[in-house]
Amino acid sequence: MYRRAIGSSILLVLCVLQLLGSGAARAAADPAPVTMPAEMDKRVRACTSCHGVEGQGRNNDYFPRIAGKPAEYLFNQLIAFRDGGRTYPPMGYLLAFLPDDYLRQIARYFADLQPPYPESDHTEVAPKLLAAGQQLVMHGDPARKIPACIACHGERMTGTQPGIPGLLGLHASYIAGQMGTWRSGTRHAIAPDCMRTIALKLNDNDIAAVSHWLARQPRPADPRPAPASAQRLPLACGSQPQ
Repeated sequence: MYRRAIGSSILLVLCVLQLLGSGAARAAADPAPVTMPAEMDKRVRACTSCHGVEGQGRNNDYFPRIAGKPAEYLFNQLIAFRDGGRTYPPMGYLLAFLPDDYLRQIARYFADLQPPYPESDHTEVAPKLLAAGQQLVMHGDPARKIPACIACHGERMTGTQPGIPGLLGLHASYIAGQMGTWRSGTRHAIAPDCMRTIALKLNDNDIAAVSHWLARQPRPADPRPAPASAQRLPLACGSQPQ
């Protein structure tokens, strides 16, 4: 099964490289800027085949919503997958030979999309767990020096320009999984890596509580990320320099 999975990933890469065209491969060796063709939907077909036709995400924890997130955040994630800050072999293969300028244009394309959000999660969860999640998201835990999630991700939890993503429209298991990778050190961000600092202070119950509470929140009337703010973040974050 493992060999078949690797083989499928390699075939996917070959198809994507063919889709992106020889221009992208040449650009890896040529520092000249890359120009995306007008028909962006064709160029990002490798992305939309997994993340949905408008980047809205799928009912699968490996393919989250990417539409509408800040362009700088999306660019940082593409760079991380390409350069090893995040580890998911199919993404690494897809991005291995693509230059920064090319990835910036992909990031801007998906940042401009705002398809409808999926329905929020309605699975049965213990009220006590949800209450703990709400507390951490909205108020944090000062005793443990854990800031509220909304202090960085915005009061509407739709993210903050230029580099902080929204937290809505994601499965609880995806959120929990990502928090686990921050905590284990298998996911990294630009230093100082504030999310790893926070994740190391969270226990399993904290992560479950936050993940389930976020997944159950109603979809925002205005899904756009909040504008950049001059207000200082509770922690220094390399992905959101101030």
